[in-house]
Formats: sequence, C-alpha cells, structure tokens
Amino acid sequence: MKIERRPIAARSTRWATAVAKALARAGVTPNQISLASLVFAALGAAALVQGSPAALVLAAAAIQLRLLCNLFDGMVAVEGGQLSPLGSLYNELPDRVSDSVLLVAGGYAAQIPWIGWLCALLAVSTAYIRASGASLGNGQDFQGPMAKPQRMAVLTLACLIQAIPHAPAGSLRRRLF
Repeated sequence: MKIERRPIAARSTRWATAVAKALARAGVTPNQISLASLVFAALGAAALVQGSPAALVLAAAAIQLRLLCNLFDGMVAVEGGQLSPLGSLYNELPDRVSDSVLLVAGGYAAQIPWIGWLCALLAVSTAYIRASGASLGNGQDFQGPMAKPQRMAVLTLACLIQAIPHAPAGSLRRRLF
C-alpha cells in the first residue's frame, strides 16, 4: 500500500517521533487518536462560540491539540506499522468534521455565520477534489494556499488576539466588511 502524505516538517523532529513512539508503546491506536481530534475540535468550537477571553485561549489550545492529533495519528499508523484499510477512513473523516466544526464555530464567533459555513464548504471541497484526483491515478496534490495547518494557525491567532483584554469586539469584522 503506497501512502501519500502531506509534507509536514514536524514529523521528522525528535519530540514528535518520541511522542508517537510513546503513544504506540502505550497501545493507543491511530483510530483512537483520530477520534480524540473530534473531541478537541468540539471543545474548541464550544469555547469559540462562548467567546470570553479565557474561552478563546482554551479554543486556541484545543485547535492546536486537534492538529497534534492529526500529526500523531498518521505517525503512529505509518511509522508505528499500524496501517489498516479502515484507518484511511478514520484518518480522513474526523479531519473533515473537525475542520468544519471549528471553521463554522469561527464564523459564529465572528458574528458572520455564513463565512464559517463557506470556509467549511471550501475546505471539504478541496479535500474532495484532491481525493478525486488521487482516485484517478494523479496522486495527492498538497499545493495551494490555506491548507489545514495554515487555516488552523489563522484561527488560533484570531482566538489569541481576540482574547487580549480590551480588544475591540468585532473590530476584525468591521475591517473586513
């Protein structure tokens, strides 16, 4: 089975390798890690919508934990030798749901729900087009702006900026629209 993966520099770091090995030794499966990403996404989305400064910091942390789950599920599967046909589904479906939940919540938090829904639709569409191309024998193409790590970095940064005391509520929204 040939695995095409998004190039992620963190995979080759000592800390990531050590964590992935520790997870595998502890008997944590890639599918369990993928499901944990859903929990972090739901926590992050709830915190985003709640919107207090403390909740926004929690949302930022949950977004990053969700990304770490995404990193480690693949590392435990591939480097840990735990690949399975069902694992491909567990890798993709929780990613799409997690991404969408956070993007939609971001739209509601910014008081522009439609933009969150649009971002989620575009993110899922991009993944679908990439998978369709791969199914036709063209391989996975991970090029382009605003891949998942960049989308989540922007959302994390927005949470942290908005969590700053006395940050003008809705100032970003007023500048954009």
